[in-house]
Amino acid sequence: MGAGVRLGGAGSTWGPRSSPFASTPAASPLLLFANRRDVRLVDAGGVKLESTVVVSGLEDAAAVDFQFSKGAVYWTDVSEEAIKQTYLNQTGVAVQNVVISGLVSPDGLACDWVGKKLYWTDSETNRIEVANLNGTSRKVLFWQDLDQPRAIALDPAHGYMYWTDWGETPRIERAGMDGSTRKIIVDSDIYWPNGLTIDLEEQKLYWADAKLSFIHRANLDGSFRQKVVEGSLTHPFALTLSGDTLYWTDWQTRSIHACNKRTGEKRKEILSALYSPMDIQVLSSERQPYFHTRCAEDNGGCSHLCLLSPREPFYTCACPTGVQLQDNGKTCKAGAEEVLLLARRTDLRRISLDTPDFTDIVLQVDDIRHAIAIDYDPLEGYVYWTDDEVRAIRRAYLDGSGAQTLVNTEINDPDGIAVDWVARNLYWTDTGTDRIEVTRLNGTSRKILVSEDLDEPRAIVLHPVMGLMYWTDWGENPKIECAHLDGQERHILVNTSLGWPNGLALDLQEGKLYWGDAKTDKIEVINVDGTKRRTLLEDKLPHIFGFTLLGDFIYWTDWQRRSIERVHKVKASRDVIIDQLPDLMGLKAVNVAKVVGESVQGWLSSWPSH
Repeated sequence: MGAGVRLGGAGSTWGPRSSPFASTPAASPLLLFANRRDVRLVDAGGVKLESTVVVSGLEDAAAVDFQFSKGAVYWTDVSEEAIKQTYLNQTGVAVQNVVISGLVSPDGLACDWVGKKLYWTDSETNRIEVANLNGTSRKVLFWQDLDQPRAIALDPAHGYMYWTDWGETPRIERAGMDGSTRKIIVDSDIYWPNGLTIDLEEQKLYWADAKLSFIHRANLDGSFRQKVVEGSLTHPFALTLSGDTLYWTDWQTRSIHACNKRTGEKRKEILSALYSPMDIQVLSSERQPYFHTRCAEDNGGCSHLCLLSPREPFYTCACPTGVQLQDNGKTCKAGAEEVLLLARRTDLRRISLDTPDFTDIVLQVDDIRHAIAIDYDPLEGYVYWTDDEVRAIRRAYLDGSGAQTLVNTEINDPDGIAVDWVARNLYWTDTGTDRIEVTRLNGTSRKILVSEDLDEPRAIVLHPVMGLMYWTDWGENPKIECAHLDGQERHILVNTSLGWPNGLALDLQEGKLYWGDAKTDKIEVINVDGTKRRTLLEDKLPHIFGFTLLGDFIYWTDWQRRSIERVHKVKASRDVIIDQLPDLMGLKAVNVAKVVGESVQGWLSSWPSH
């Protein structure tokens, strides 16, 4: 059965569509390539081989692809950590940003011209992601068992994606374009697999190895491997093909080369003396044959992403990163429900706890210099944080909008912050002024609550229903204290066997107080009345800082390990949420959906009326 029939049914059609690109004969293809400082075109069959600049003034263009039917060209810029696009043969159309956050080294890029999606690899975040062509509904497909993913190629007719990985265990992998059926197809006689391309007509996979200096091909399942070019290559990087001809870029010769795709013969140099040739594509309608898919009909009935799949019904509905799909398999939930909010010195991030990838997303807030503590108001949806470089307390919505400064006078080192979402007040500790203060959530009616016998106050948490606040002090006589929310009835809860009690978290349901100590390297727990102190965890906790609790888990940041981890509060089982992310400070775990809904009303109804 033909691929077009299988995916689209009896009404499927194949063939080129009208496009703003000029049609070129197969014998003289246009080659689109990234040249770091620009993206260029060259007519491979031209008499005078000169390249034309498509877009210039770039920082570090690496990967490139196109959507022929729309005349769109996409590329990644590794220095700018972005994916961008422009249009050919359209005057007055400038460069547009597609993805500008959450990228570090986007080495590979592939356009799904059928499903209208962009796929890319990132060799630093070690992720493979997908999004709509405008960058919306972005989703992480793979985040585990990736080391240095580079090139990526798509076969939409069969719903498969392929990528190279030149990390510690170099290989070529295949998976469904929906993230299903992942499988290693080449893992022997491979070292630095760079370029990757698919012969759609003959259903062959080609790749270049820069260390072993060869170009090989195989069936799309990795079988029947054959040599194409061996021995005479210097540093092949990317490759593409048209008809019977294979084209590739070479870093050492700074040229584009060509040969017969089956025999490796008829070698020739297409273009030389380039600045730094990177990715390359044949700009042709033949490389993007059109056929009908279920995703073309009302987006497959999907509320967000409709991704092609190798398995029946040959498509899958998917949700943006961190958002769960509802039980109907078509509609995404309104957003992430359990969220981890993170202060990371110069930015704020949110991490969905609903999905297992734990992808961190940067909140679009400007002028964050040294964020330390963070909290959240579930009623109005504001994120509150302290910044001890600009010496201020600020707030913004989860999407970064509505940013405003609440307090910026008589504040030195605001280390801890806590929202009283019942009485609508904001509390903070200041290790510079050695005070605990309170203000309304809008920054008015400021009042000093505690100013005596404070040395280095840090974390602060509230029990609004009981009218209590708890805080840590890591000074010369470290302690954990408790007082009413007006600062009265102050008393010491713990003052023995403490070092640097940085983190503090309240379990309102169980009536327990947890803390993390960066000097004793322990996580401990005590009843809120000061009884039954015990150690929950004391292994490999080099420097706990941020600390929070949600449901059955305690989450914390570790300065030395540069990680976010969690531990089950009963079973004491432990796992890593994010690894190797520097400058981690405070964090707050919240259930946005539950707290904003019935939970808040439930707490309010339990509040004493007197």
